[in-house]
Amino acid sequence: MSKIVLLETLAEPAMAILQKAGDVELLTAYDFNIESLDKQNVEAVITRGKGQITPEFMDQLPQLKMVARAGVGLDNVDINYATQKGIKVLNNPGVNSQTVAEHAISLMLMLQRNMFQAVSKVKEGNWSWRNEFSGDEIYGKTLGVLGMGTIGQKVAKIAEAMGMKIIYSDPVKHYLPYTYASLEDVLKEADILTLHVPLFDETRNLINEKTLSLMKKTALIINTARGPIIDEKAVYEALVNQKLGGFAADVTNPEPPLEGSPFIGLPNVLITAHLASLTDRTYHKMCVDAVQNVLALLRNEEPQEGCIFNKLQLTNA
Repeated sequence: MSKIVLLETLAEPAMAILQKAGDVELLTAYDFNIESLDKQNVEAVITRGKGQITPEFMDQLPQLKMVARAGVGLDNVDINYATQKGIKVLNNPGVNSQTVAEHAISLMLMLQRNMFQAVSKVKEGNWSWRNEFSGDEIYGKTLGVLGMGTIGQKVAKIAEAMGMKIIYSDPVKHYLPYTYASLEDVLKEADILTLHVPLFDETRNLINEKTLSLMKKTALIINTARGPIIDEKAVYEALVNQKLGGFAADVTNPEPPLEGSPFIGLPNVLITAHLASLTDRTYHKMCVDAVQNVLALLRNEEPQEGCIFNKLQLTNA
């Protein structure tokens, strides 16, 4: 009987599928420590975003066939090492694109219209703060999109419907009704910049002192991708020196932020706790899809198309 190691909790519907499966044994290691587990016949590991799938971890499971992430990003999995060992890496491409796009737009509106303070002041009983209110609409502004994948395209479509001009930078020019430009030109033209690139060595600290110097002093940055894409110190300096208009994100580096972070405390910074994908509908689907794909592969059945991230590398190895 195949064993599946679960490193983090999953939504109840996904757990129910695992518990009803009569041909697999479920092991849990929510502390990420697998030393005490019976590793014989462990063929699959399922994690979300915290479980670190390192070479050392994989080496402890000699019969491991697959690692599944209930989500999209795979920066917690050493994909290259898994590929070398013939271990399939699974994720759920596109599963969270709608909810993350909506979250990015929500952060954009909250920041541009100073919505957070507006709501907070009323809750404090300060109705007269309306006389100090300053905000603007996004209509007619230029949205710069870095990364025009499924999420970036959905953000662009919503923003276009709200009257924004779209300019984007991506390694690939897409057949879209938006202006394709270099990274530098997008940074220079954007009134609002939204980030939708994966975390690779090339994108780490993509927004830094140099790239920030190209942007308008009134520009806003929205990050719903990964925290390390931002050089937080550089963004902080730009904000306090009024070289950047505002910053909003669903991700930080590290997560959670350090207690008492001056960056988090700035009035023109809005941070949510990496929850863009945690709507009930999307969270359940991510977990259920991950479980069903693992079970399909263990049973020599076809999983969902596109869920095997390193399929091409494995084929060409």
